[in-house]
Amino acid sequence: MTTRHNKSPYRGLPGIALLGAVVSAAPGSVQAKIEGLTGASFAFSAGAAHVSTADGGSIPVWGYRDTTGLNVPQYPGPTLILQEDVPVTITLTSGLPHGQCTSMLFPGHTVTATGGTAGILTQEACPPAGGNPGTQVTYTFTPTEPGTYTYYSGTNMALQVEMGLVGTIVVRPGTGANHAYNDPATAFDHEYLFFMSQMDPKVHELAAAGSFGQIDMSAYWPVYWFLNGRTAPDTLAAPYAGHLLYQPYDSRPRMTPGDKVLMRLVGGDQGHHPFHFHGNNADVIARDGRLLKLGATLAPRSQFTTLSVPGETADQIFTWTGAKLGWDIYGHAPGDPMQPNEYAPDHGKSFPVVLPENQNLAFGGFWSGSPFLGSSEALPPGEGGLNPFSAYTFMWHSHTEKELTNYDIFPGGLMTMLFVEPPGTPIE
Repeated sequence: MTTRHNKSPYRGLPGIALLGAVVSAAPGSVQAKIEGLTGASFAFSAGAAHVSTADGGSIPVWGYRDTTGLNVPQYPGPTLILQEDVPVTITLTSGLPHGQCTSMLFPGHTVTATGGTAGILTQEACPPAGGNPGTQVTYTFTPTEPGTYTYYSGTNMALQVEMGLVGTIVVRPGTGANHAYNDPATAFDHEYLFFMSQMDPKVHELAAAGSFGQIDMSAYWPVYWFLNGRTAPDTLAAPYAGHLLYQPYDSRPRMTPGDKVLMRLVGGDQGHHPFHFHGNNADVIARDGRLLKLGATLAPRSQFTTLSVPGETADQIFTWTGAKLGWDIYGHAPGDPMQPNEYAPDHGKSFPVVLPENQNLAFGGFWSGSPFLGSSEALPPGEGGLNPFSAYTFMWHSHTEKELTNYDIFPGGLMTMLFVEPPGTPIE
């Protein structure tokens, strides 16, 4: 077993109360990495847990757990970070309640399944019952194509995927960890996962009680929406935050001007989620682990909203420099030296409006008091505090308005914030 977590130095911080320190502190790393498991051999089990929602809710779920690592059911399941052309083995047992068997499917890969019990789509793992010791399945495959993929249960999929038995696979190319694919045009500086999903708590409560005959998926009505298993504003809490034990993955994209950010979008449920990113368009470079090409040349598609489709993935590259804003984002005088990746035609241009006095403003927690990147001004007592490096912040969110709520409470749901931080800020 060679698995490990790409752990954040902020593991265990208690979430929103320390958000100002979490989102912009400088841990001394040069490239943001996706949290997950690396290696070629994994031992999974499936079990029951509860996930927290930012409005104080608690929803029963089923999740895959890494029995040699975090060892708790995760929502979504552990992200597997694999290497192109390196064979992979995954063993699966079931600890699901009510005698429920389960399994794993790996779209985009040619898989051999051994052991367990024959199911409709693949071999299944069943829990111990009536003196039966239970069954174990071993899945083996070799990821031959880099990219972003899903995995999920192939057993009673409508219910088990809804309950949380679903996750992401990232296959790294032979060209190295700073490329999405074996194409120099797919190089990036930072990468982030955006796993989109939703829940109908009534389905989860009935399944947790074993009342499967009362579940009517034709009456399915989600009221919670998630990014990487969390509802906003918990999306901004630290990875592995103690109060989100079963939801270890955060969603806090960070960059400095000119950086290339790889966005790995995953449709993790039966819903369609239009993911909208303020600040600039993104270039979609691949779908379902396959580059978008015109002949032999990469042919990206520029978009400001990317539709997340059930079971599908999209990879896209985003960058931001402040180009063509018509004013200098650093507040430079014309003779000041240029910052890295600064848009030269706007250098030294004055801010085009006079801001109102503080007594005439309503303050958000991310407002630094200054319109200039990396600068701050005095704020009234108790205001601000969530943006210690004076970043520019852009909301990234679902473009379906109801998905920005936690059971009708706004703001929440499928939403996070991008932080564009001053040049030289180390980012992980």
